[in-house]
Amino acid sequence: MEAMIGMPQGAEWLVILAIVVLVFGAAKLPDLARGTGQALRIFKAETKGLRDDEDEETPPTRPTELPPSSSTDGATSPTVQDRSTDDHRA
Repeated sequence: MEAMIGMPQGAEWLVILAIVVLVFGAAKLPDLARGTGQALRIFKAETKGLRDDEDEETPPTRPTELPPSSSTDGATSPTVQDRSTDDHRA
């Protein structure tokens, strides 16, 4: 005869319920159930929010140029160098 491993059925649920009542006490069970329900509600809302965020397509962002840095002599240095328009003057 092979061992059956699976979901508890019938009498097993009664034993599990009896153990839970002994461990937590009958007075704490409503609070335990309420806390579990709130946690599941929060979890569902967060996962729905994550799915909604993935569904929204955000436009690609362009790299932004930094403003020129100020120096003491009044000259500014370029922050982004474009090599295609560089005319290599010495």
